[in-house]
Amino acid sequence: MVAGAATSKSGKSAEKRGAPKGARSRATGRITGASVVMEEARRAGLLDGDSTEHVSFRAPKALIEAAKRESGATKPTELGLLALAMLAQPDPVATYLKKNYGKLGPDHQLDY
Repeated sequence: MVAGAATSKSGKSAEKRGAPKGARSRATGRITGASVVMEEARRAGLLDGDSTEHVSFRAPKALIEAAKRESGATKPTELGLLALAMLAQPDPVATYLKKNYGKLGPDHQLDY
């Protein structure tokens, strides 16, 4: 995967707006969950346009550090965008499980 080069009206690319740089972990060279989430958000158009909304809140330092360590984010803006991107896109597994809850195939028999 290659990071998109979409730019906003301000001329800033998605990378300069705080999205994680690249789709692979710099240290290991493997694809990270955070990079997949951000790529999917980019494809869905959620990172297009100007960054006009300001979000500010206080959080425990231990929570922030753990989230940065787990995600690979290095800046608070990257971490915030990742968190919002994860909340904005439904989990396909959860959607599948909800859709198929309580349904068994016609040949399925329960053995007690």
